[in-house]
Amino acid sequence: MKILFAASEAVPYAASGGLADVVGSLPKAISDKGHDCRIVIPLYKSIKPELRDEMTFVTNITVDVSWRKQYCGIFTAERGGITYYFIDNEYYFARDGMYGFYDDCERFVFFDRAVLEMLRYIDFTPDIINCNDWQTALIPVYYNVYYKYQQGYSDIRNVFTIHNIEYQGKYGKEILGEVMGIPMYNANLLEYDGYINMMKGAIETSDRITTVSPSYAWEILDPWYAHGLDRILVTKQYKLRGILNGIDTSLYDPENDADTPMHFSAKSPGGKSECKKILCEELGLEQGDGPVIGIVTRFVNHKGIDLIRCVFEEMVHNGIRFAVLGSGEKIYEDFFREMAARYPNRVSVTLGFIPELSHRIYAGSDMFLMPSQSEPCGLAQMIAMRYGTVPIVRETGGLRDSVRDNGGDNGNGFTFKTYNAGDMLDAVNRACRDYGDKNEWKALVKRAMECDYSWSASADLYIETYNELISER
Repeated sequence: MKILFAASEAVPYAASGGLADVVGSLPKAISDKGHDCRIVIPLYKSIKPELRDEMTFVTNITVDVSWRKQYCGIFTAERGGITYYFIDNEYYFARDGMYGFYDDCERFVFFDRAVLEMLRYIDFTPDIINCNDWQTALIPVYYNVYYKYQQGYSDIRNVFTIHNIEYQGKYGKEILGEVMGIPMYNANLLEYDGYINMMKGAIETSDRITTVSPSYAWEILDPWYAHGLDRILVTKQYKLRGILNGIDTSLYDPENDADTPMHFSAKSPGGKSECKKILCEELGLEQGDGPVIGIVTRFVNHKGIDLIRCVFEEMVHNGIRFAVLGSGEKIYEDFFREMAARYPNRVSVTLGFIPELSHRIYAGSDMFLMPSQSEPCGLAQMIAMRYGTVPIVRETGGLRDSVRDNGGDNGNGFTFKTYNAGDMLDAVNRACRDYGDKNEWKALVKRAMECDYSWSASADLYIETYNELISER
């Protein structure tokens, strides 16, 4: 089976969030099971020179962007046994940053059309194109409007994966003809609530829709989570499926992590206490027997920062130390700065994202707080468990699917249901109470570390989905 993953980012070439981790890991897991997986992303300016040096020029073509004809260079490289393709156009992609430009719609219209045109010039005709988020949402639309009945294209099936439904690619109706080049008689594929909605177009035209966790698949049928798309998704439930993401277990490996001062495992956990001691020294936190809670996140509302703000000082007064890493909205950055200034020995705040420090926080913390308002999948709670750091999460999306409350015999963390600061505090207090029972805590940490959140199981479910589509041809 041949699968082409189309995305706006993928590690190690370009990354701004979890999407890059998924696209950089899932195809490798599928490829390891005997299938030919390849990846296509834009050729951004930010790609490191040493990675560019590995690329080979394939050819250059022209791509239609409505009435324009734009240059498109095609490059390729192989890394980790996976073939990558890169779509080059310096006007669109030779910029500082990947997103947030006034012409993002046009940039990814070009990319989506270029992906389909590229298939004429490479030695690879996919059975499946797996598109990811709004930046690639027009690929199934263009396929159905222009390519479906062309020679060499007729047997391709399209899968569209929703990583975060909040970002949909919404634009004014004038964009339809001026930029997208979609005929007016196909406008219904993209029109929604008075706008052109790129994600809605993919939902209409894809053969399957997947999301990044089973719980998120049914949550987005609810207006509370769907950001307006619940009405169309309810009508497309027959092709919707939730598959829980995995993590790269070679990158996040407490037995071999070069970024942590000591190595440990579920069978030999002794190094974790030393990691905690060294982390406290590095961050200026006081030493002691009390718990350290790690927070590695973006400082935005849907990550539950408001809940943390409401009871933060109460948690500090209860003897908890905090190791915080992240950045985002100024109101939240200012809050954490104030807490670090007010409690310098108990609260450490590092603004920005430092991957090496995140590994040390995962390894050195006792607990990991993640009270998200919504969380399509979440990787941090899985990474934390890999390092024996017990997650405290709200039951939403992938958090619900990966963390079981320690109220039973098979718990691997602590959960709460309602989006309420008091309920979150209760979960934290329960965690601290169990932390005081060293035998109970040791057993809990072992259960968390033994959880398997590798990509292998997720890859099997994706392969099953692809096979279903191929059998329907």
